Order: sequence, then C-alpha cells, then structure tokens
Amino acid sequence: MANRSYNDLAVFVAVAREGSFTKAAAKLGVSQSALSQTIKNLEERLGLRLLARTSRNLSATDAGERLLTSLGSHFEEIDAELEALTQLRERPAGRIAITTSQHAADTILWPVLQKFLLDYPDINIEVIVDSVMVDLVAERFDAGVRLGEQVEKDMIAMRIGPDLRMAVVGSPAYFAQYGEPQHPDDLTQHKCINIRMPTSKAINAWEFEKDGKAVKVRVDGQVVFNSGSLRMNAALAGVGLSYMLEDHAQAYLGDGRLIRVLTDWCPPFPGYHLYYPSRKQHSAAFALLLDALRYRT
Repeated sequence: MANRSYNDLAVFVAVAREGSFTKAAAKLGVSQSALSQTIKNLEERLGLRLLARTSRNLSATDAGERLLTSLGSHFEEIDAELEALTQLRERPAGRIAITTSQHAADTILWPVLQKFLLDYPDINIEVIVDSVMVDLVAERFDAGVRLGEQVEKDMIAMRIGPDLRMAVVGSPAYFAQYGEPQHPDDLTQHKCINIRMPTSKAINAWEFEKDGKAVKVRVDGQVVFNSGSLRMNAALAGVGLSYMLEDHAQAYLGDGRLIRVLTDWCPPFPGYHLYYPSRKQHSAAFALLLDALRYRT
C-alpha cells in the first residue's frame, strides 16, 4: 500500500507540474489513460478533487496546490539522494539537463562535451538551446549557461569562458562608399543592421564605453534581423554595419572581408557562466561536469 501511494503521488506531482496528461505521460513513459486512472484512484482514496479538468486546460485545485507544495521539494530531495548514490558506482552515471544559448553551446559547451561524453559513457547530457532565460527549477534543468551579467543573483555562478567583446564591422566596399565612423554618435549617419531581440522583441541600442563614459546609440538601416547569420551575411554583402560578438567576425576580419571600426569603444565584458540553484545537491556526474567546464586562464 505504501509503495502504491508513493507511486500515485509521484504521478500526481508529474501531472500537476506539467499541467498536461500528455506531457506527463511522455516524460514518464506511460499511457495517458494509465495516468488518468492513477489520479482518479488517488482522488477517490483521499476523498478530494486534486486536479480541475476542462476540454482544454488542466490545473490543480486548492487541495492539489497544497499537496504539490508540500510534496514537490520532498520528491526533489529523494531524486537527488538517489542520483547521489551513483557516486558509489565504479563509473559515474546520471542525467544532466542544461539550457544555453546557441553561441555558448557552439563555443564553450561542445568543445568540452565532445571529450567528456567519451570519458564518461554512463553520463547522459541533454542540452536545450534557447535564447530565452528559463526558470531552472520549474523547467527541471540542472544548470544554465548565460553571460555573467544575465545570471540571477540567487544562483551560484561559475565562470566557464573568457571575457567577450562586441565589434562594429562592415565590408571594404561599404567603407569605400560611406567612410568610417570615428565616434559612436556617427553611426546615426550610417546604414546599420538592427537586431531584434528574441526575448523582449525590442530593437536594442548599440552600447559603447570608453574612459568610463558609456554611450548608447539608436541606429537605423534598411534591415532588421533576429538571426546572427543573417546579420553577418548582410555585413559581408555591404548592406550596412553590423554589431556582433567579436569572435563571430574573427575569421572574416582575418581574411579582410570585414573591417572593424570603433574598436577602442568596445571594452571586454564578463563571458559565459554556468549557473545553478544554490540548494542543488551535486551528483558525482554534475561535479565532474563542473570541473570539466571550469574556466582556467
């Protein structure tokens, strides 16, 4: 009876958190009908309705919310303890889920993971690339990777990459026709490739700093993109000036297809950090990944 109650409560927590029988069934690897019957049996034993169902939505009732609040942290502690037992195995094992941006995945994570995965074949890594900052706890991620200035204050953050710099770049043909800006304010007289931010949907100002003086410039131009590759292609084609991470443009700066301007107005800023909840109990697998990713100058 105790074992059945534990399993039924675990099913309830999964369904309530996902807000969907379909999503919970996919995560648990069972049928929707089996989950629905489990919840029905649990509600009958308790004599309480735990989930409110409509044709489109599923949400916890007041009793369900109370049960989820009291149970959720306990199940997380149990899961953490069970995962910690992998430390007793000869080979570390477990699953680690990470949310990250595309650039960080390409430049920081993958160079480390390609060796890490071969060294530890029993450790499973799930990397979800997303430009939007997510709630690690709510979305069931073990860690996230973002720029140091983006990490929330209540998270533990560990540096995993060098400082980064922005760069203003354009093609030789563009500068031959329009000349080079000497000050960030000159950009208002140039054709610039604007950036539509994926999270806020806003068009951000270009930010500069020199000798402690910060300058933000609202630029204008013929095109607006939310894609880094399109901004690069437009700059290479001479459509306008692009504002991007320095390492994105490095290869084209090296072969002369792009020219950089306003270099002294683009100081370095904190690069990528791995962050995770302060109450997270490390498994052996997670501790190994932390060590592998730690930035060493």
